[in-house]
Amino acid sequence: MLCFLMLEAKTLLSFCTLKPNSQVTFLVENLKIAIDKGVVLMKLFGGRGGHEEGKGHIYRMNEKLVSIGDDYWIEDETGERAFRVDGKALRIRNTLIFKDLQGNDLYKITEKLLRIRDTMDIKREDDSLAATVKKDLINILRDKWRVEIPDGHDMEIRGNILDHEYEIESEGRKIAEVSKKWFRLRDTYGIEIEPGQDNALILAIAVALDQMAHD
Repeated sequence: MLCFLMLEAKTLLSFCTLKPNSQVTFLVENLKIAIDKGVVLMKLFGGRGGHEEGKGHIYRMNEKLVSIGDDYWIEDETGERAFRVDGKALRIRNTLIFKDLQGNDLYKITEKLLRIRDTMDIKREDDSLAATVKKDLINILRDKWRVEIPDGHDMEIRGNILDHEYEIESEGRKIAEVSKKWFRLRDTYGIEIEPGQDNALILAIAVALDQMAHD
């Protein structure tokens, strides 16, 4: 029944977009929200559109994070707030602060200046280095980035960063996927993180990539 209702909503959405006006625009935005909620319900009650159950968390991100320069909430797939990105220091110190729900600092994302490569450091609350995100210049014709982890396995990122369609791998295994396929709202994309990962660190890496790709 849920799948049928989502199909009907998508059909109506396609029809409405052909006849734009103020009332139709309002209906279109509400249809998009309803479809997104349908995807969430499909996950909670029997999988999400062909994905097997037991997969990791999906978080919703905003494409315009880099241009906000203010606080920004990262939500989970049910719309609940999960993490906060404090961008107040972005213009002054080129720094983003990644916080939990209680406002505790988890990671600091800082751009390295005067480097040949595009580089951003992700540091923990105690200022120890958690990860370094670098653009791979050898493969500049296609998007390929590297994440160096001082106390763990390095990561590779392949795909289209600007379009938010890419995968994060570690030891040859996909540990996260970034895509717009889970959410239909404008300027929104999702990050699915496999179980057993540091979700906050993966999200911080995605934020760093977004910042570097739009610089």
